[in-house]
Amino acid sequence: MSFLTLSLALVFVLIPLFLSKTLKLGLEKDTIIATIRSIIQLLAVGYVLTFVFAADHFIYILLMIILMITAATHNARKKGATIRGITWKLVITFVFVEALTQGILIGFKITPAEAQYIIPISGMVIGNSMVLSILFLNRFTAEIESRRDETELILSLGGTPKQAIHYSLITAIKASLIPTVESQKTIGLVQLPGMMSGQIIAGADPIQAVQFQLLILFLLLTTAAVTSIMLGFLSYPTLFNTRMQLLK
Repeated sequence: MSFLTLSLALVFVLIPLFLSKTLKLGLEKDTIIATIRSIIQLLAVGYVLTFVFAADHFIYILLMIILMITAATHNARKKGATIRGITWKLVITFVFVEALTQGILIGFKITPAEAQYIIPISGMVIGNSMVLSILFLNRFTAEIESRRDETELILSLGGTPKQAIHYSLITAIKASLIPTVESQKTIGLVQLPGMMSGQIIAGADPIQAVQFQLLILFLLLTTAAVTSIMLGFLSYPTLFNTRMQLLK
């Protein structure tokens, strides 16, 4: 695909702009900003990855992963601003998930320890972990507020913080996992995933594309579960003081 051909695809941006203007949705500015940012960011990443793949040096791979984790943490922490130390909890979670998944992939020789495999897969893992973190934190903070009286009642009756927050924690974990689980139920029937579609368009054998996509699906399922559960159990203790009282 040439840049000229790609520019013709901007018609898909003009359509929502036209609809937003016609229906007075007020999304024109955000749509234009999102489009410009996506073009600049993806082109920049494309040139950076060209250099990184050519160099294929560990330090460049590590720097790319650090950049991904930093950006993911910055974006996700906004949803957990009321939780003390949420930034480091997110960093620990993202680092653990990345180390776990890459450790399994490389340790079992499922994928080679090369930049062209590590970086794209890390991007999918950390990106999915970020989305799951946002979903979890958004639901968890809402559950805490809506069940504050119930939580304080359990504490006043002698319950531990873990017992008092248990229902809110489990509900938030389950809610954040639902999109991942439900999307995998209809994969291949309702949608053809991005990685598989990209490989097929590039001319890869469909069966090989399916095998790689299944690998990613299984990987993201683990990512989702570990992210929500780990972040939840790192977060809930900081909601209480030393006298086991729920913080305001």
